[in-house]
Amino acid sequence: MKVKEIAFTGIPVTDIKRARAFYEGALGLKPSADFSEGVWIEYELGDDTLAIGSVGDQWKPSPDGTSVAIEVDDFEAAIKDLKGANVTFAAEGIESPVCHMAVVQDPDGNKIIIHKLK
Repeated sequence: MKVKEIAFTGIPVTDIKRARAFYEGALGLKPSADFSEGVWIEYELGDDTLAIGSVGDQWKPSPDGTSVAIEVDDFEAAIKDLKGANVTFAAEGIESPVCHMAVVQDPDGNKIIIHKLK
């Protein structure tokens, strides 16, 4: 098998309207596709796609599951905006030799990493 690229990153949610308010409101993402009457929403981020879906009991959200890191232009401004939107932070002030990170949670507890390369 030869892997070419990541097709999309999917995040399970329980309430699509509430999730959209977070992903589109707090994170500022713009939907690029809406499938199955609002059950699956996709957001194009550069060359990649982030999707949220509420597809039933076979795919449930978890604060311990897969996460995605979103690269931002201005890390400090992003953190300020997220705090102003009362977003839940699981961790902040994380610094590595190459980046700054904070971990926020969507309304279902899924973790989203806010990331800025140095």
